[in-house]
Amino acid sequence: MGELAGVSGTTIGQWARWGYIRSSQSEGEPRVYSVEDIAEAAVVSELLGRGVRHADIRRAVDRLDGYGTWPLSDAPLGTIADGGRPRIVLHEPDGVYELANRGWQLTAAPPRVDEVRVRLRRAPG
Repeated sequence: MGELAGVSGTTIGQWARWGYIRSSQSEGEPRVYSVEDIAEAAVVSELLGRGVRHADIRRAVDRLDGYGTWPLSDAPLGTIADGGRPRIVLHEPDGVYELANRGWQLTAAPPRVDEVRVRLRRAPG
């Protein structure tokens, strides 16, 4: 799973323990992941690669409860970076919502949104 998401297996286990992703096929050890779980991990990897803070990813997972079992890959997520640290946004038909401490806040004049897309990687070789 780690190879498909672009990270190590140890990192995948840490993300599952921290609540960024889950192992939907098993509760205990060994963890068994579905394809959808891998897609969630790929989104986490992409967000971290863009410089999004771990705490912001955790907050997004907590605040995306209306997006089903795999919220990171189901929600229309993106990032914005207007001179500071990249931030997570939700790109909905009625506007762009930035993730803030109190939840999703509609932005009046959002900067350019860099959409997050699920990308599974091929193993080298």
